[in-house]
Parts: sequence; C-alpha cells; structure tokens
Amino acid sequence: MAKSEAKPDARPGCILTMGEILVEILATEIGQSFRRAGTLIGPFASGAPAIFIDQVAKCGSPCAIIGCVGDDDFGALNVERLREDGVDVSGISVIKAATTGSAFVTYRKDGDRDFIYNIVNSASGHLSVSEIREHLLKDCRHFHVMGSSLFSFRIIEAMKSVIETVKANGGTVSFDPNIRKEMLRIPEMREALDFILDYTDVFLPSGHEVMLLASASTEKAAIDELLGRGVREVVVKRGKDGCSYYDGKDERHVRALPVTEVDPTGAGDCFGGTYIACRAQGFAVERALTYASAAGARAVTYRGPMEGTATLAELDKFIQERSEASHD
Repeated sequence: MAKSEAKPDARPGCILTMGEILVEILATEIGQSFRRAGTLIGPFASGAPAIFIDQVAKCGSPCAIIGCVGDDDFGALNVERLREDGVDVSGISVIKAATTGSAFVTYRKDGDRDFIYNIVNSASGHLSVSEIREHLLKDCRHFHVMGSSLFSFRIIEAMKSVIETVKANGGTVSFDPNIRKEMLRIPEMREALDFILDYTDVFLPSGHEVMLLASASTEKAAIDELLGRGVREVVVKRGKDGCSYYDGKDERHVRALPVTEVDPTGAGDCFGGTYIACRAQGFAVERALTYASAAGARAVTYRGPMEGTATLAELDKFIQERSEASHD
C-alpha cells in the first residue's frame, strides 16, 4: 500500500442505506413519447439506494436498507429481489395505505432520459424517523446517503438522525449527491446537503456535481475545498472517461472499459456500491476503483436499472473479456 493512500475501513459490520424503493417502466424505442401510446417493458426493481445496496450485497458485504413499499406486487418484486441478492430487508416497511413508487422512463435521441416519477406521494414518501430500525443502526459500520432520497423534510430528518448515530458509534458515511441543481434553490435543502457533507467521509459525485456543493470556480479548487472541510476521499465518476480519486495526498485515475451502452440508469449506483463494498472488505484504492469502474461499465450494457448488478467474480470475468477485446 502506498504511504499516501487512505486506509480502508475493514472493521466487521453492516453497510446501510436508506431511501426510495420503486419500480421502473421503460420505453422500448429511442425518442418514444409518453404523449402517445407506445410499447413499454417492466416493471424493474429500482430506486438509487436499492440499486446501490443490491450491488453491495452482490460484492459479498453484509448490508441492509431502510425504506417503504406498498402492499402490492411492485413492493413484493423489490423486496424479493433484494432478499434473493443478499440484502437484509428487515428495515423495509410495508405501508398498507400507499402504493409502491414508480418511474416511467423514455430515452431521447440525444442520449438523455426523461422521467415521470411517483415517489413523493408513494409509500416512499412515508419514510421518516419512525421507520428507522434500531437493530440495523447497532450493526452499522457504514451509512450511504443518496441525494435523490432527500425529497421530503421527514426523510431529511431521518437521514440526519441515522448519520449522527452512525458517526457517534465510530462508523463512516458516504454521500452520492445525485441531485438536480434546482434543489439547491430551496434554503432548507442546501442546509441539509451541507449538514450531510460535514459528516461525509467518502464523497462520490459525478463529474458535473464536483462543484455543486463547493464555492470554488474550478474542479481542482472544489476538490481541495471538500477535502479541507473533512471529506477523506473524493471519488469522481466520469462515465466513459473513467473515474478519479483524491484524498489530499494521493491522486489516481482509472480509465473506463470500452462498452456499448444500452441503458445508463443505475450505473453510478453500481459504481458506488462496488467501491464502498470493496473498501469495506479491505481492498486498496486502486483495486476498488478498478472493480467500481468495471461495475459501472457493465451496468450500462443491461436494460433495466438493477439488471446489471454483478458479483466480484462476474466483474473479474467482465474485466478480462474487455481487456481481451481491446487487444484484438
């Protein structure tokens, strides 16, 4: 291990996340509009925290999720998928009076996506401090926050409560901002994001998000600012351009594996889940980044947000295949 490399947190315990659990229904044609009838496929298990924690489980780390689903087939689909993949689902509440969240997704010709969400008014909107399971906090070594989950003040309050408990117990926190710029215009939201960042050990922004929560005008200055306020590791996801790692002493860059993109949904969540799981298992930074980058690349080759989650053995095979293909 290089002297400048941050030491991984390899203590025994559970990786925990909290937030929205939903299904996705996908358009089958590029440029398909929801303003007219068209063919759709699904439902697929989804929700950024759910995809993240499913990937953590696939990597072999003990893990759990706190969330809410409706008493319906969409909820059962998610719970069964997570349980089968190894996630502790004892923190998922079934809300009898609500339906499971949903997202309808269509793909633009320019590569972007459009979503129609039912999350705030779904079972996920019931998530609050009362849904936190104490036994999960007792076993939690690491807590992961998804910015997409901060859609209600009840959930923000619950997130703060879990973060404070985990940190007080000697655990660590990672944060994937995964938010829209307009969310920052809400004063309470900005305050909540600053609160989370103050407790964050590992920050996992996508390239365009590096400067989102910093006052700096350049990426390098923003990274220095983030490290200066206590973040231990900044891991920047750059899509087809790979990823970058910074800890104030060490800087690393890993190239992306060449793939043909089918569906980008969930790739960043798979990246984050793999990186956090690998570091928790004691992997050095370079190895964790290599697996995480491979997980993100592999995920985009599958249609459906959680369909591309992979075990470390599957990632080993994928890395080998991509390496051989690039030399042909």
